[in-house]
Amino acid sequence: MKYKRIAVLKGGWSPEREVSLNSGSACAKALREAGYDAVEIDAGRDIADQLKKIAPDAVFNALHGQWGEDGCVQGLLEIMGLPYTHSGVLASALAMDKQRTKLLLRAAGVPSPEGRIIARAAAAGGHVMEPPYVIKPNAQGSSVGVFIVRNCDNRPPEELMSEKWSLGEEVLVEKFVPGRELTVAVMGDRPLCVTEIMTSLAFYDYEAKYAAGGSKHVLPADIPPEVTERCLSLALTAHQALGCRGVSRSDFRYDENAKGEQLFFLEINTQPGMTGTSLVPEQAAYCGIGFAELCAWMAEDASCQR
Repeated sequence: MKYKRIAVLKGGWSPEREVSLNSGSACAKALREAGYDAVEIDAGRDIADQLKKIAPDAVFNALHGQWGEDGCVQGLLEIMGLPYTHSGVLASALAMDKQRTKLLLRAAGVPSPEGRIIARAAAAGGHVMEPPYVIKPNAQGSSVGVFIVRNCDNRPPEELMSEKWSLGEEVLVEKFVPGRELTVAVMGDRPLCVTEIMTSLAFYDYEAKYAAGGSKHVLPADIPPEVTERCLSLALTAHQALGCRGVSRSDFRYDENAKGEQLFFLEINTQPGMTGTSLVPEQAAYCGIGFAELCAWMAEDASCQR
């Protein structure tokens, strides 16, 4: 055991706060089961002072979304010289920017849907792409603020111009890819397996991700062997091309009826959810890695200059 006292960062103030609280609590419990002195921190803007009081050997970062997943807290931990889990500053910042991720990964041979960044007001004013298409914040996770504009929709969703909108003034508009939702977790340099996600909701949104019964996970996915191998390969390529560390999870769309390319990368999560309904622990368990063992591996993998 390289580290003994582990600070588990959770909560924060992004729209994904509740999920992070659940992830952090679950991971802290698992770390204690593995023999660590895990201290939970509901991260505030005084996070540096919170960490100084605890004086941990390492930090398990269970924050999700802005500030916790986009390179900001990673930079703080680098300054403080505290080893931490998951990806470093650059990989975290790149992966949080969906459009820049897509541009970089296309150069690495990872296909993704056609899309572009536009101002929120322009996206709300009328169709900027032939329906069906998807509108999503460029720098949020957990499908927060994602809309599918269908062929029958006369105009984009009114929520885009809501006074309560707090998800940025630029959005990513990309071509809607029909088909099946697939995801692959990468642990170190090992892609684990392919899960198919099924939901009765409009798409795999925030509720489907985190509400009990919101989705059904089929693993391994019932897809042709060659599609499985390509999915695993593309997830590892994405992880490595972005410079990710620790655990990541890449999401794909598989359009088995398409002529030509059938598999499309959607996004990568550098700090995927670790709740009771989360995909990474399920894939690890399928590969024979228990939740406590997974969390312990992530803690021991912590470092600076990631």
